[in-house]
Amino acid sequence: MGADTSAPLSVAIAADAHTLSGGAGDLAPLLELVGDARFVLLGEATHGTHEFYAERARITQQLVTEKGFDAVAVEAEWPDAYRVNRYVRGLGNDADSEQALAGFKRFPTWMWRNADVFAFIDWLHAYNKSLPPHASMAGFYGLDLYSLYTSIGEVLHYLDQIDPNAAQRARRRYACFEQFGSDSQRYGYAASFGLSASCENEVIAQLLEMQAHAADYLRHDGHKATDEFFYAQQNARLVMNAEEYYRAMFQGRVSSWNLRDRHMTEMLDALTRHLARSKRQAGQDNHMGTQFPYRRRERNRNGRAGRMDGRPIGARTLRQRDPPDRLFHLPGNRHRRLRMGWPGRMQARASRYGGQL
Repeated sequence: MGADTSAPLSVAIAADAHTLSGGAGDLAPLLELVGDARFVLLGEATHGTHEFYAERARITQQLVTEKGFDAVAVEAEWPDAYRVNRYVRGLGNDADSEQALAGFKRFPTWMWRNADVFAFIDWLHAYNKSLPPHASMAGFYGLDLYSLYTSIGEVLHYLDQIDPNAAQRARRRYACFEQFGSDSQRYGYAASFGLSASCENEVIAQLLEMQAHAADYLRHDGHKATDEFFYAQQNARLVMNAEEYYRAMFQGRVSSWNLRDRHMTEMLDALTRHLARSKRQAGQDNHMGTQFPYRRRERNRNGRAGRMDGRPIGARTLRQRDPPDRLFHLPGNRHRRLRMGWPGRMQARASRYGGQL
């Protein structure tokens, strides 16, 4: 039997531990570690865990109020999260957070439509509403790519309003997906195995056309036009990347995960540039808090860990690319009792899905 090292370990933990009492100063040491970082990455060991969601919301609130962060970017679909963004910024037609989050219909709906997220979104809406005129508001954005058909609809909706002829050309290109209904995986399977032509050329052409006409579209309605064009353009980018992702799903999960993580990094970079342009126009600076997904290494059929094509993924990409004084990463932990829930129902089970990137 090995030596009992629990006492020295407990002493070491006690010496460095910071007690969370529920008071306003709980997060002061953490905020001191954040310093002047432009990006703060908040990990989580599991999806749907009340304790993680509540603490992450509390950290994010203090990043917004104490550190001036003005963007929350999460592992969620771009169009669904942008509806929430409009709500928290006092735009759109939604009356409360439940309505604003109603766009999240893909399983698991409880990942975002739960009491903790409702409370945080209502807080963010109230915070923005309390700011003086022309002050920088905090937004809410999604980085994920599972909304292929929803994003197609958003591109068409935008072009219908601003350039009907371009909308017709977009409809002809996106008609490539029509035979699959709204089933992205059916498209990926058929295109991957040669049962149907791929839509790769069409989605690339659509994004390129929108980029080519950017100057014309941005002449409409000032700052609002800039935001709405950016929203539509990112939907077109999402369609392009999602088309590639769903084809890659049936060629190997490792490559598809890499594509998904690459897409989220591209979306984060594009969002950062867009917000920075807006801030420069107002003489301000922007900071961003993001929630990146945990990625376990893929395993082959023998259960051995597989490689990720040599590409850094998720938060690791940002850590390798950005200097330490520009980025702060708070990862999730590895083992936790999981309480998955949605309003009116809770279910407890053990979880080992979390981990550090």
